[in-house]
Amino acid sequence: MSSILVFCSVQENRIKRSSLEVMSRARQLATENGLSLGAAILGSHASSLVSEATAHGASQVFTVSDPVLDAHVNAPVIAALEGILTTVQPRLMVAASTESVKDVLGALAVRTDAAVLPDVASFDLAGDSVVCERPVMAAKKLAATHTTHPLVFVSVRSGSYEASEAPVDGEEVAVPFHFDPATLGATLKEIVTQAGDTVDLSEARVVVAAGRGVRDEAGRALVQQLADITGAAIGASRAVVETGLFPATAQIGQTGKVVSPDLYFAIGISGAVQHTAGMANSRIIVAINKDPDAPIFDVATYGLVGDCFTILPLLNAALREAMA
Repeated sequence: MSSILVFCSVQENRIKRSSLEVMSRARQLATENGLSLGAAILGSHASSLVSEATAHGASQVFTVSDPVLDAHVNAPVIAALEGILTTVQPRLMVAASTESVKDVLGALAVRTDAAVLPDVASFDLAGDSVVCERPVMAAKKLAATHTTHPLVFVSVRSGSYEASEAPVDGEEVAVPFHFDPATLGATLKEIVTQAGDTVDLSEARVVVAAGRGVRDEAGRALVQQLADITGAAIGASRAVVETGLFPATAQIGQTGKVVSPDLYFAIGISGAVQHTAGMANSRIIVAINKDPDAPIFDVATYGLVGDCFTILPLLNAALREAMA
């Protein structure tokens, strides 16, 4: 084994928190096993993010700077990563399990003859083996798996590790790249995002999530107030999304987004396993539900038994006063 490479996902000209979490774990393993740690960054502004990668321990940062990579179209991303892998020849490439990574990992593995361990909760090195634990059965169980394949790709669920800095005097290595956009069979014309100053759900430090107990516009307004006070992103369970009260982009769970904030408010959410699969890695979970036997209390750090229409006005008023 010679090196570990971390593929860094970028959003709004910053490395995503989930990628920095992965890099912190990769740095620990590199130190323990006498390996070097590198980072791969794609996009026209890749060079501007080198210092952020070295601040988290990457001794070499491999950049591909080309505008064709700014809009995440699979073909050029796969080609760029293939070029970096040819240059670096790592034992292990690790990435956060984002939607864009899921798009390219399989095709990249076929091109480079790599084994893939996707969407894992933990990863380790044991001799010649890469060892992982992967949530299965809606995250009710963890499956232990390993491979001794010469090249391994691992994608890691958000919140599995803590991001921490460990600055090094790293260097940028610009990797040559040329891609003709005219060869693309598919192009991305527009990325539709939520309007206004909405906090990005996948990167939020605080999430306020609404369930069936919120039930109407009055409840939604209370949820919005709590989010405004705490600077939170707003999420929702599948049940309340299907009522039309919240958009599909807010859905958290097995069939929605996976989040791992420092603080997660579960408002009127029963806690079915399909939902908790998407938020169980939250560091502190505050649950409000009028059913004392609701499964959400099994994973909650703090629980408040009562109707959210009674509790939220009191909680919002107390938080406003405390933060004034």
